[in-house]
Amino acid sequence: MIKYNQFCPVAKTAEVLGEKWTLLIVRELIAGATRFNQIQRAIPKISPTTLNKRLKELQTQGVIVRKSIPEQQGDEYQLTESGRELSPLIHQMAQWGMRWARRTMSDDELDVELLMADIQKRLDPDKLPGGRVILKFHYTDLIRFDQWWVKIDNGEVELCLDNPGYEVDVYFTSDLRTMTEVWMGDTSLATAQADKRLKIVGSSIYLHNLNSWFPLFVYSPANPHSGSR
Repeated sequence: MIKYNQFCPVAKTAEVLGEKWTLLIVRELIAGATRFNQIQRAIPKISPTTLNKRLKELQTQGVIVRKSIPEQQGDEYQLTESGRELSPLIHQMAQWGMRWARRTMSDDELDVELLMADIQKRLDPDKLPGGRVILKFHYTDLIRFDQWWVKIDNGEVELCLDNPGYEVDVYFTSDLRTMTEVWMGDTSLATAQADKRLKIVGSSIYLHNLNSWFPLFVYSPANPHSGSR
């Protein structure tokens, strides 16, 4: 654990949250993740061992509690009062990061698992027609994890690496960088489609209100600042 040996509350907060990956774990818990595999999917570069260690540290600090789920395997992680109070801090960090800490994305920052996990979280089933809806995403520049399916059924949004076996309603075809830039608000959907870097094919019943059920990254309106830092 990081130690600053100062009574300053900023130092004390950094001791709790300053280890690598900890803030990203808190980010996912605030976004609604409760299970180990949900957090792991959204932070694919963290090892299971490290994730388990960080969760135990957050428990020790009183930021989360671990609870068993009756009649189910595995446990849930839930934010305590102190954990929930971190929500505005994470929000402000995200806003600041969008404005001041990012410009162009390097290739090693492109992460299809993070992107698809965020798409799953942001999709709005209430804006889609009733019944089952299947989306397919194909990333033309990837060899592994190049095809993803999203199954939306009875308000539940499930992310699949294997074909769920149902007819696809909307196809998204793009390279990873283009889809990431669209998702982050760096390139508009219309521009990417006009440039033929992104193809979206499906019935008009789904496409006429695409922007409502496919609402992009929550912080996408906060574009990078154009001036110097």
